[in-house]
Amino acid sequence: MKDFIVHVVVSALLLVLVDYLLDGFAIAGFGHALIAALVLGIVNTIVRPVLLLVTLPITIVTLGLFLFVINALMLLLAAAVVPGFAIDGFGTALLAALLLALFNLVASSVLHPRRGGGPR
Repeated sequence: MKDFIVHVVVSALLLVLVDYLLDGFAIAGFGHALIAALVLGIVNTIVRPVLLLVTLPITIVTLGLFLFVINALMLLLAAAVVPGFAIDGFGTALLAALLLALFNLVASSVLHPRRGGGPR
C-alpha cells in the first residue's frame, strides 16, 4: 500500500512538472494532479492493455514507438475525465507522454536503485 501511495504522489509531482514545462498542458493544482494521477493509473490498468492488444501489429512495425501515441491517448482520456486537468491537443499530449516517460525513468532509478555492483 505504501508503494502505491508513493507511486501516485510521484506521478502527481511529475504531472505538475510537465505542467510547468509545457504550454497547453494545465493542471489547476496539486489536488487535481493527485486525482489525475489516480485516474491515469486506472486508465492505464483498464483501457491501455486493450489498446496494446489491438494495436500490436503497428507497435511491432514501428519498433515500439507507437506506444507513445497510446500513452498520449491515455493522457487525453484522463484529461477528459478529470476537472482541472486540460490538454490543448494531441501534439501537446504526445510531447507530455514523452516527457513523462523520461521523468518516470529518472524517478524510478532514484526510487529503486539497482542492488549490487552491476553485471556479473
